[in-house]
Amino acid sequence: MHALPLLRQELSIHAGPRLPDGQPSWTLHDPVRNLFFQLDWPSFEMLRRWENNDAQALIDDINQSTTLQLDGGAIERLLDFLREQQLLQPRQGAAAAMAATRQRQRGSWQQWLLHNYLFFRIPLVRPDRWLDWLAPRLGWLFSPAFRWLTLAAGLLGVAGAYRDWERFSATLLDTLSWHGALLYGAAITFAKVCHEMGHALTAKRYGCRVPTMGLAFLVMWPVAYTDTNEVWKLARREQRLAVAGAGIMTELMIAAWATLAWTWLPDGGPKQVAFLLSTTTWITTVAINASPFMRFDGYFLLSDYLGLPNLHSRAFALARWDLRERLFALNEPAPESFPPRRRAGLILFAWVVWLYRLVLFLGIAALVYHFFIKAVGILLFLVEICWFVALPLWRELQVWRSRREALRHSRRAWRSAGLAALLPLLLMLPWPDRVLTSGVLQPQARLALYAPAHAALEALPVANGQRVAAGQPLLRLSSPELALREGETGARQDLLAWQSAAAGLDAASRKDWQVLNDQLAYASAEHATVGADLQRYRPLAPFAGVLVDVDPDLRPGEWLKGQEYLGSLVGAGRWQVVAYVDQDAVRRIARGDRALFLADGLAGPSLRLTVASIDRDASRTLNEPELAALFGGDVLVREKNGVLYPEQAVYRVLLDADAELPASSPAWRGRVAIAGEWEAPAWRFLRAAAGVARREAGF
Repeated sequence: MHALPLLRQELSIHAGPRLPDGQPSWTLHDPVRNLFFQLDWPSFEMLRRWENNDAQALIDDINQSTTLQLDGGAIERLLDFLREQQLLQPRQGAAAAMAATRQRQRGSWQQWLLHNYLFFRIPLVRPDRWLDWLAPRLGWLFSPAFRWLTLAAGLLGVAGAYRDWERFSATLLDTLSWHGALLYGAAITFAKVCHEMGHALTAKRYGCRVPTMGLAFLVMWPVAYTDTNEVWKLARREQRLAVAGAGIMTELMIAAWATLAWTWLPDGGPKQVAFLLSTTTWITTVAINASPFMRFDGYFLLSDYLGLPNLHSRAFALARWDLRERLFALNEPAPESFPPRRRAGLILFAWVVWLYRLVLFLGIAALVYHFFIKAVGILLFLVEICWFVALPLWRELQVWRSRREALRHSRRAWRSAGLAALLPLLLMLPWPDRVLTSGVLQPQARLALYAPAHAALEALPVANGQRVAAGQPLLRLSSPELALREGETGARQDLLAWQSAAAGLDAASRKDWQVLNDQLAYASAEHATVGADLQRYRPLAPFAGVLVDVDPDLRPGEWLKGQEYLGSLVGAGRWQVVAYVDQDAVRRIARGDRALFLADGLAGPSLRLTVASIDRDASRTLNEPELAALFGGDVLVREKNGVLYPEQAVYRVLLDADAELPASSPAWRGRVAIAGEWEAPAWRFLRAAAGVARREAGF
């Protein structure tokens, strides 16, 4: 055995909490860097005897005076840890090596710029001295009496808000303005300052130093922070949990008092601020800070509750090991030993965190891309994707590469490689495809009857559900105004016709003959127009069918509103489905393709269909409001002046039903599945990606 190197003199060791397996722990504090390291029992026993200076004597002393039985490997592992964390005194002549290590850790200026763009901190205050003065004076905030009083205030506030719920919920609309935005900014700033003060005061209450408070920027997004690293000195887990949860508890207390204040304050800015503090600020804080998937309050709460410092890194290491074992069966030891249930939970937690971060980082990358000018946005988008998504994958692939010798002799590795090679092949092979959309089932021949303006019902010659022949009258309506105009225009036409005929017999009137003929032509046209208008009051059946949907309360002699629905004439022929598909789907269907219609709720008919026609041009308006997303359909639309305009290019598709339905059957909305052309999934993805690239290529 060799002599032991010297430890740095400023290091200190504090008692820590018990580990999950029951053994005691200690915390090693590096005050220069304000870093803390958790020590297990063997490490503590070795460090407390470090002054022996002889490794073998140290091991012998531990084995004789404790129940531990250590060997030289234990002290070698501890030495590696101390060297890696720079906890040993530097040897003479080691300045060059330390400078090289420092430069290697710092990296190039490109790495520095990249890291500080993604995340950097700006300390704003050093609050430790005035926290020493403030903490005793605010000790009443931690008293049981204040907690019970806050609970009572919250209950009274909730009761008051519930009693005046309509007014409370309407307050949100009052904040949707520039003035409301300023109030929201002031409210959220106040809430975040109180949030961080909650952490700081709780840490100071338990004797911890709070060196800095400030702003951290995560991809240029500001987040307040408080340096409470010294909570690792606390041996009791309950105290560390109190510090980690103090921010959220502070905002919940503010929300309780703000809700009560809202019930008493008069209308105005203070009431709106109280509303924001009682609703939106704490809800967003809990939604973000309580999440254990990022290193916010929820992460530290879960880490302290489980007694697992560095929870993310330890769970990630365990999940990567589990993935390698499942793919390659290398039979390597696990990074740490856990009970089976906890191991499974940590692995599942790691995968959830990875999926959460993947979605989050992709969203941040898209936001960065759209926020900056296109040239800078593309660069920053690539930085986000490479740093947060591609780099972790590349590092894991490098780990696999370092085990290539073991992989060559693993049957499971060959099987996994075969499946991995098969997956791209499956994506490039054509697969049967279905185009899913919503559609409306209706008769091919259908005539809706609406009342013209100023109409009165004279008679209903056809009863509801009765068959009619082509050309048969459906309704008899009357309009006294049009009848009067018909009489006037008819009389004027007759008068002008007589005058025109008489002008040819009288030499004195012959010079006015052309003028009279022109007036006669105008009067005849006017009379014909009135007659055509009157024809709308005597609708005839353009085809044979059945009259349906007639209002049973209609009675002869009643006056009707303009455009009042009176019924429909349904042809006795086939039925059809009207559907709309997007630009990608329209390429995969053709006339003659088979389809299936299922009515919504499965209460209506289920029919087999055939594609009859596909519009070549995109529809500018949506004439079937039932298919709009606003009313439960699939077509995204915007409404303007009562007209529905599709947000994206959609194409109208008509599908004929194979079976006939009774003419009295109602129209149905439902799902349509069209058997389209076989297509490889990879080509569809490439086509979509090419479309996005083409759309975004213009600078």
